[in-house]
Amino acid sequence: MSAPPTTRGEPITDRRQLVAYLESGSKPAPDWRIGTEHEKFAYRTSDLRPLTYDGPDGIRELLTRMTRFGWQPVEEKGNIIALVQDMANITLEPGGQVELSGAPLETLHQTCAEVHRHLRQVKEVGAELGIAMMGLGFQPKWTRDDIPWMPKGRYKIMRDYMPKVGSLGLDMMTRTCTVQVNLDFASEADMVKKFRVSLALQPIATALFAMSPFTEGKPNGFQSFRSHIWTDTDPDRTGDIPFVFEDGFGFERYVDYLLDTPMYFVYRDGTYIDAAGQSFRAYMDGKLPALPGEVPLITDWADHTTTAFPEVRLKKYLEMRGADGGPWRSLCALPALWVGLLYDQVALDAAWDLVKDWTTEERAHLRAEVPRSGLRTTFRNGTVRDVALEVVAIARDGLARRGRNDNWGDDETHFLDTLQMIAESGRSPADELLEKFNGPWGGSVDPVFKEYAY
Repeated sequence: MSAPPTTRGEPITDRRQLVAYLESGSKPAPDWRIGTEHEKFAYRTSDLRPLTYDGPDGIRELLTRMTRFGWQPVEEKGNIIALVQDMANITLEPGGQVELSGAPLETLHQTCAEVHRHLRQVKEVGAELGIAMMGLGFQPKWTRDDIPWMPKGRYKIMRDYMPKVGSLGLDMMTRTCTVQVNLDFASEADMVKKFRVSLALQPIATALFAMSPFTEGKPNGFQSFRSHIWTDTDPDRTGDIPFVFEDGFGFERYVDYLLDTPMYFVYRDGTYIDAAGQSFRAYMDGKLPALPGEVPLITDWADHTTTAFPEVRLKKYLEMRGADGGPWRSLCALPALWVGLLYDQVALDAAWDLVKDWTTEERAHLRAEVPRSGLRTTFRNGTVRDVALEVVAIARDGLARRGRNDNWGDDETHFLDTLQMIAESGRSPADELLEKFNGPWGGSVDPVFKEYAY
């Protein structure tokens, strides 16, 4: 989750400004960048309990000590709720999940180095405080009531609103972690093609990265329970948004989608004002009940774009949102998959050829079944595993053609090796966890906190 904005921008007086905001993300291929984000659960090593915000081993102290590495604190009502450094930031999810939103970088070598640098920093501070962190898609042990909420104004608004529109929204907020990558586009046409390819293939990524088979210490029957949670969070702002595949889709149609997405809040003078369920269209007419007579500023629109949660999200770039959080190797593999597919034209064309005849019903089938069955999900004359093998091969060829080598002459393809092994074996990370649970872990999830700590 991004840090609060520091400036508010120009007033919005015309719908065309909203379209222009999204369109302004278009940039030539040499300027395309890779922005990797990943969330992780923080816990005390002494008792495996989640961290409170305050206290000698709490989130506030963790963030305060992270400033030794050059991070600058961001406060909300006297509480440190984020850290910023250059074009990267560290933020808090509602249940204290710690997220790195990385800087926009040119190569996967750079983004993987950034991930390792960040994990070294949190490990150093964590060792001093008796804290560790791990990445899974869903919290394997704690109940919802076990998890303290972080003191961020937007989260209180969302916490009050979520139960009105779905039964699992609070679990999404407090008990899930993801890894995602943010990628650029050259034009509206390029955005549309990338959006369609990545949205169709998002369930394939979900299957490859599935790593949330436990709830409150027991198997939950899912490969990716995190992915399933999004199906009962808020139907107004989640899902695979089929209109992306309709003729005429572009920036204007996505603006209409966002305008039809109910608001959460307006941020003014350091305070989040509750506008949950209210209409951005009414806001543009000066008729928002939360701020009667006022019209939105462009940064209100930027905030609003962050409150829709489809499987692929358009802002000034495209966000890939389908993967569970996982071990360090997945934090480099996820951006490698999507960069390989979307940043090479031959690969993008091949990926489009793969998905362009998938029907709305087939895409819905994948979205509904993959969270439970993962790579074993049936699809056409085979399974998702068959599709995954083809997708990883397309991505690998795309990375090879990119030809971005590190100082040792290695290109970016090796970042896909872990996905290649998963696809070839047909065994997801969730399968690995379940085998350990039923074998050497003796029916306990506690060992995951040690074996999968960063």
